[in-house]
Amino acid sequence: MRFRSRSLVPSVFLALLCTSPFLIQSFSVRAQSPTATGSDSEAAAQALPFDRGAAALWQSLQKLRTRASLLMVTAHPDDEDGGMLTYESRGQGVRATLLTLNRGEGGANVMSSDYFDALGLVRTEELLAADRYYGTQQFWTRVCDYGFSKTKEEALDKWGHDRVLGDVVRVVRMMRPLAITSVFVGGRTDGHGNHQVAGQMAQEAFKEAGDPAMFPEQIKEGLRPWKPLKDYARVPFARITDKGIYDYADGKYYPAEFQNYTNGTVIKGELSASVEIPEGDYNPLLGLTYAQVSRLGLGHQKSQNGGTGLPPAEEEMASYHRFASLVSVPEKESSFFEGIVVSLAGIADLAQGGDVAFLKEGLSNINSLVERAISGFSAQHPEAIASTLADGLKATRALIEKVNASNLSADAKYEVTHELKIKQAQFENALAESLGISVLATVAPENEPSGPFARFFRNQPTFQVAIPGQEFRVKVHATNPADEPVKLEAVALQGPHGAPWGVEPATQSGGTLKGNQSADLRFTVRVPENAAFTRPYFTRPNIERPYYDINLPGYLNLPTEPYPLSAVLRFSLDGVPFEISQVVQSVKRVTGPGTVLEPLITGPAISVSIAPQAGIVPLGAKSFDLTVTVHSNVKGAAEGTVDLDLPQGWTAATEKFSTAKDGDDETLNFRITPARLEEKPYTITAVASYNGHEYKEGYHSVGYPGLRPYNLYRASAYRTTGVDVKVAPGLNVSYIVGAGDEMPQSLVNLGINVHFLTAEDLAAGNLSKFDAIVLGVRTYAVREDLKTYNGRLLDYVKNGGVVIVQYNTPEYDHNYGPYPYKMGSNPEEVTDESSQVEILDPSNPVFTWPNKITAKDFENWVEERGSKFLESWDAAYEPLLETHDPGQAPQKGGLVYAKYGKGVYIYNAYAFYRQMPEGVPGAYRFFANMISLGKNPRRTSSPSRTPHTPTKKSSD
Repeated sequence: MRFRSRSLVPSVFLALLCTSPFLIQSFSVRAQSPTATGSDSEAAAQALPFDRGAAALWQSLQKLRTRASLLMVTAHPDDEDGGMLTYESRGQGVRATLLTLNRGEGGANVMSSDYFDALGLVRTEELLAADRYYGTQQFWTRVCDYGFSKTKEEALDKWGHDRVLGDVVRVVRMMRPLAITSVFVGGRTDGHGNHQVAGQMAQEAFKEAGDPAMFPEQIKEGLRPWKPLKDYARVPFARITDKGIYDYADGKYYPAEFQNYTNGTVIKGELSASVEIPEGDYNPLLGLTYAQVSRLGLGHQKSQNGGTGLPPAEEEMASYHRFASLVSVPEKESSFFEGIVVSLAGIADLAQGGDVAFLKEGLSNINSLVERAISGFSAQHPEAIASTLADGLKATRALIEKVNASNLSADAKYEVTHELKIKQAQFENALAESLGISVLATVAPENEPSGPFARFFRNQPTFQVAIPGQEFRVKVHATNPADEPVKLEAVALQGPHGAPWGVEPATQSGGTLKGNQSADLRFTVRVPENAAFTRPYFTRPNIERPYYDINLPGYLNLPTEPYPLSAVLRFSLDGVPFEISQVVQSVKRVTGPGTVLEPLITGPAISVSIAPQAGIVPLGAKSFDLTVTVHSNVKGAAEGTVDLDLPQGWTAATEKFSTAKDGDDETLNFRITPARLEEKPYTITAVASYNGHEYKEGYHSVGYPGLRPYNLYRASAYRTTGVDVKVAPGLNVSYIVGAGDEMPQSLVNLGINVHFLTAEDLAAGNLSKFDAIVLGVRTYAVREDLKTYNGRLLDYVKNGGVVIVQYNTPEYDHNYGPYPYKMGSNPEEVTDESSQVEILDPSNPVFTWPNKITAKDFENWVEERGSKFLESWDAAYEPLLETHDPGQAPQKGGLVYAKYGKGVYIYNAYAFYRQMPEGVPGAYRFFANMISLGKNPRRTSSPSRTPHTPTKKSSD
């Protein structure tokens, strides 16, 4: 028998309103998150401490008694006001939603070498981890972070005004919030151009979401217009001075005025505080203040902040200005919802026209049951109110049926049913929480532990990736710790949208559970041969495109495509059914953390990849090497071949691969002989053959330890360009790895033998053997050993070495160079990758040998020129380049060169770490000159050496 999953409807909103009581989208369990509303797809196996037991139940009870809802609109992950969201969601029972315009693809990364789209997935997972603390549902638009933006106009030009607004309006129509908020006001005080757009879009969506003429294609999808009642934005941190308001993005002052996009007026002077949110209030059930809880969430966004600690408890207020209200309110409000009927009785106000007496009576009955549950709540005996919650769930379902059968208008039914469906999901959550029911669904290991000590070895490691055609087992464990008897009526596995998964048996029952009784059920699962892989539903053709294509429109605005397999359990108490659902987990053992549960994913039997994905081939090269990695998900040994699809006339031998088990990697080295190499782009594709199938793509698991991974898929293609580039012969270069980048692999393209310096090397190693030492990005932010032994680097330079310091953040602003310099608290950035670059001293050795550097070498750069330019420097430093964005003062602090003793010290803020992995020819030529400085004939007394065309080597 097979259990066939339902098809995903083309809107998450319609999923929210799905009327089937059993086949709902999965959300997390073990006291399901109080924030779940039926459309969540929380994939964590275990709830946070705040979402367990009596604390979780109390939060659910607060949500049951109100229909208050808000939407916050921000630009990037980590922009959100987590303290406000936590206070509203966990403290006031508000249904809180966070809409983040982009995924932070263009940002920095202090935790790993993931950049661009890979970083976007990292920051997606980081924000989802933070959202669990805030208690929010998360959505995104389709636009991308293209790097630091200095103006709103640039952001709108790149993204397209209606593309952004359309997605924001869509989420408003899906979630139907009573209030819209933003951290940003849509003006100069927001700084970053993306921030300004977020503030503007929040206000424009307030105005436009209720107009059916705006984005009518959404109405055809099944959405309906929605008019929020209020709009707010956080009062800017930057205060008005006698110079006006300061825009940190361009470092200029502007007149103190703010655009109100809801009505087209201009507000002059400071924005008033209409509402004060007490984020510093203490919640005794949570054991922390709301600000502290939110800071724990923010600490999960480590790629940007490296991790945060728990701040001390203290008074903390967040001020919000009201830009619009459709209800009468005083100038100073007590909450976002003053003047709005947010009790359950207020749902009846959504039914305009028709006989609503039955609706008011039904809502009054439900409200009475909620209040009875609240008055009967006991932290020691939460199960005491289970029957009351079951009655409330039954009454809510009955009222939904009455609404559907009534003479109310279609619009009224739509609005009322939306709210009642949310209450239905909240009742189910609260009922499960009151009983303390726990569920765990995992892949079953090949051999279950047995014997007297088996209980200590449960959740044995399993495979991580299911592949097409694979058959495996899933075990579902359910426990009812309460004395109230609960019937486990049915358990089923729910597969993904698309091809049905084979599941036997289709459903099972678990009998009646009480007094800490458990049920264990096992299913046999077969993955269909045409199963889709777990991957982003959004892609773009290149990193210069500032928005994604949506490959699966049904998932638009969701964080990711839902995980492929969930267990759905239908319980009943007093004859009232309720459901718990959990994503099926894989199990692995990690030294330190121990047992780690992660959502089961699907993937290919063979993944084939090339990293980095772009590079160069020096003109005149007789041959060059290319490394291809084959990753096997085959459950056992696998043998096959890899061929390269090459430009016409190029040759390379076929290579064989052989892996012993699931999870093995094999690295294959190809020697490629090019023909008629020219200064033009070429593409090489690796094609793996295994078991009668060809594989032309691979995936990279993004992230770092402690963050839930996600896979980014890329074609197994290598983009290369014939480049006239030379390096000094016999270079011996070392690299100090910082936050993570792909520069070492790029240096291999220049034939460089790269050595990685360890802490021991910095402390006592022989540095004099190296011709150059290159510091990776943000080394001074992550390498304490570098700070400790920085003096040894300076001694190395003094004795004739070359040190090249790449982009660093203000952690570097402590005169680590041989002479004083200043970066400043708000270092300059040049964000226009096409900005004109002036060579200030063309005769400097950096520009003359072994490659003649000209303006052409700064063409076709990507994302930015550079970041964290120096503000000032000692006269011993010579600035070599000048560039600037439109309206920006000339910036000469991006590349400074200093002679120190017999050697050279360079601070380089230009984004070579972004350019070289993308195969930008001029970046290679310029960097080749810098690492060749130690052998530059103009700097040495030895006879001139002839530069050579590099041959690729490997790093060690």
